Amino acid sequence: MMYATGEFNMGNVPRGLLLGAALMAPVMADETCMSPYMAKIVGQEDVLYVWTLGVEGIGDGEDKLVTVDVNPDSERFGQVIHQVSVGGRNEAHHSGFTDDRRYLWASGLDSSKIFIFDVHSDPAKPRLHKVIEDFVKASGGVVGPHTNYALPGRMMLTGLSNDRDHGGQTGMVEYSNQGNYVATHWMPKEGALNGATKTGQYADGYGYDVRVLPRRNAMFTSSFTGWNNYMMGLGKMMADPEAMKQFGNTVVVWDLHSRQPKTILDVPGAPLELRCAWGAKNNYCFTTTALTSKLWLIYEQDGQWHAQAVADIGDASKIPLPVDISISADDNHLWVNTWNDGLTRLFDISDPFAPKQVLSEKIGGQVNMVSQSWDGERLYYSSSLLANWDKTEGEDLQYVKGYRWDGKALEQTFSLDFHQAELGSPHQMRMGAFALYGQRSESPLTGPTVSR
Repeated sequence: MMYATGEFNMGNVPRGLLLGAALMAPVMADETCMSPYMAKIVGQEDVLYVWTLGVEGIGDGEDKLVTVDVNPDSERFGQVIHQVSVGGRNEAHHSGFTDDRRYLWASGLDSSKIFIFDVHSDPAKPRLHKVIEDFVKASGGVVGPHTNYALPGRMMLTGLSNDRDHGGQTGMVEYSNQGNYVATHWMPKEGALNGATKTGQYADGYGYDVRVLPRRNAMFTSSFTGWNNYMMGLGKMMADPEAMKQFGNTVVVWDLHSRQPKTILDVPGAPLELRCAWGAKNNYCFTTTALTSKLWLIYEQDGQWHAQAVADIGDASKIPLPVDISISADDNHLWVNTWNDGLTRLFDISDPFAPKQVLSEKIGGQVNMVSQSWDGERLYYSSSLLANWDKTEGEDLQYVKGYRWDGKALEQTFSLDFHQAELGSPHQMRMGAFALYGQRSESPLTGPTVSR
């Protein structure tokens, strides 16, 4: 198996040099939704790190990082080999590696704590390295850290809310790889566009995900909702007309190097995950709108960025609720998960302006996140969305499942019931490989261990 690893760590480089270095950084990544500034696993991954919500009455009830053996050659394939609890329930949600892949940052949407795990010392047994507890104070009021995204020597964290009214107006918060606060970048909104051009009806100041196209010096952010909504029960929220008005309707295009917002695009209906194309001439990204079940294209034409709805995702009247998406490394296919019906769909996006659904398959009673290997041959699915939104009745609700993909059909390789295993509710997954840290990928894995 062949692996490419990053050779640089710009954590202590002056900001001017840091920003200039972004154009020279190698464009590589782990699974296809990760940052282009990271080394990529081009062969078989060894482990899957699962950031998991604690559930009262299940196991220790705490949020935890769970490690699953996913190498088919291992005797413990498809089994949990390690777990690290972090103390309490923080609404565990998203996670991301630093550019050097030595640390995994994982955030809590409720507590606004950031948990930093050392994954390089012993990739099979991550340990909790550091906890950032002053995120709200240091950032000047950002609440609900969501995406943890690697830039050269930096981590960019998107917020979902604020400490004034716990609504959706928020910002991005930049840290060094060492966990030191660098800057807060507020989302442009009515009355405070911060130099951005409003191209349509909306300038809501909401946030959710972040992705970059370094070759275009472009950074993109999407928008969701605030703490008041995502910590409310789903049924109660959907029955509240005022609450349903509090969702984002924008994608913002930023100058990557200056961190300045440039263009605000209307994308109504809560655009969630952003996935940008990898091809050197493919200047576009995709997102889906949770409330309107649309697939949107964010594209550059004649030096300007535009947003266009290009496909429907299921029947919007049945509220399938598209959540996570994953673009293939060759930019020809996009996997789209819909949480309410538990389906994963595959779209042919070889013509990005005219996507065509080519496959639909039931994964479970609900499905949320999808992680696709760089070679496109394996996919992993997890089930939990938010603690107060997850389903509580029905079968096959809280799982991590692995699949092989041969280009025509999905074949399940393992399934883990996280509630039965007393682990909690699994959310985001990240892949790891021993060879990235100078270890042989066939290194024997020890039995289950638990650490704090």
